[in-house]
Amino acid sequence: MSATLRQAGGRHPELVAAGVGLAGAVACTLVDGPRAGVATVLAFAVVGVPAILVARAAGRRRATFGSVRRRLAFAVALALVQLFVTTAVFAAVMFFSVHDAVLVAVLVAFCAAVAYVAVREMARAPLADLEAVRDGLDEVAAGRRDVRLAVSGDDELAALADATNRMVDRLAASEDARRSLVAAVSHDLRTPITSLRLLSDAIGDGVVPAPERREYLARMRVHLDALSALIDDLFELSRLEAGEIAWSMQRVDLVMIVNETVDAMAPQARARRVAVRCRVPPDLAPARADPERLQRVLFNLIQNAIRHTPADGSVTVLAQPVGDAVEIEVADSGEGIAPADRDRVFEAFFQGGRRAARSEVGAGLGLAISRAIVEAHGGRIWLAEADRGTRVRFSLSAAP
Repeated sequence: MSATLRQAGGRHPELVAAGVGLAGAVACTLVDGPRAGVATVLAFAVVGVPAILVARAAGRRRATFGSVRRRLAFAVALALVQLFVTTAVFAAVMFFSVHDAVLVAVLVAFCAAVAYVAVREMARAPLADLEAVRDGLDEVAAGRRDVRLAVSGDDELAALADATNRMVDRLAASEDARRSLVAAVSHDLRTPITSLRLLSDAIGDGVVPAPERREYLARMRVHLDALSALIDDLFELSRLEAGEIAWSMQRVDLVMIVNETVDAMAPQARARRVAVRCRVPPDLAPARADPERLQRVLFNLIQNAIRHTPADGSVTVLAQPVGDAVEIEVADSGEGIAPADRDRVFEAFFQGGRRAARSEVGAGLGLAISRAIVEAHGGRIWLAEADRGTRVRFSLSAAP
C-alpha cells in the first residue's frame, strides 16, 4: 500500500499537496469546527492551485529560465511567495487580533529567510558538481581523452561522473583500437599490393622469361587470395560488431558439427604433419546456436591451432557439458602464448610474440571474429590454463 502511494506521489506530486491540504483541513475542523475546515480548504485552494499551475508551466518552458541555478531560484521564490500569501489569507480570514497576525508574519518571514539560506547552501555543491561535469564533457568534445571528472558528493551526480569517466575510458580505448586497426590494415594491404606491383611490373616489362611467368602468376594469385580473405574478414567483423548478422538459432548436434569441421581441416593438418584428435562424447547434449557461425568458430580455432603447432605435434578438440551450458575446447601442443599477450589475443590485428594470436600467414582476425560470434550467442571465450601449448575454450547455452 505504501509503495503504491509513493509511486502515485512520484507520478502525480499534486496529489501529495492535495492530501496534505485535506489533512490540514480535517485538523482545523476538529479544533475549530466545520467553518474553520472549509476556510482552510478554500485558502489552500486559492494559494496552492495557482502555484502548482505556475510551477508546471515553468517546468515545461525550460528554455525561458536557462540554467538549473535560475530554475532553482524561481522554485524558491515561488515557495516564499506562496508562504507569504498563505499567511496573509489566513490572517484575513481566521485571525481577529492584529498582534497575532503581525507576529505570525514576522515568524514566517524569518523562517523564509532561513529556508532561502539553507536551500542556497545545500544547492551550492551539487550545482558546482554539475558545472564540473559540463566542463569535463566540453573538454571531451574538444578532443581530450585524459579528462577525469571528480565530484564532491556521493549521490546521483557522483554516479553521473563515474559513468562519464567510464565513457571517456571506452572512447579512448576505442580510438586506440581504431588507430591500431588502421595501422594493421595498412600494413597488411601494403605488403601484398607492393608484391603484386613488383610482379606485374616484371611481367609487363618483359624481364620475366616465359617459363617463369606461370610461377609469377601463381605468386600473384596467393597475394590476391590473401587480400580477398582480409577484406572478407574485415567485412564480417564489422557486421558482427554492428549487429547486422541475421542469426539462425536452432538445436545444433555438436558431435556432428565438430566431426565435420575436423574432417575438413584434415588435409591442412596432414600437410603440416599435425595430428588432430576429436574427443567429443557421443551423447553430448545439443547446443542452441547458428550452425554456420558455430562452424566458423571451430574452423578459426582449429586452423589457428594447426598453424601454431610444430610438425609431429597435435591438436585436440573436446567438448563437455558444464551446468546448463556446453563448453568446447581446442588445445594444441605448440609453444603457447606469452603471459603478456594473453589478455589481448582476441583483439583484431593484435601482434604479440611469435606465437601470439596473429599467425604468420593469417590476417590476425580469426580470434576476434570467433569472440564476436560466441558473444553474440550469449557465451564467452577465453584462454584456459595449460601446462603446454594453448587451450582456447568457449561456452554455449545447451538447447532446451
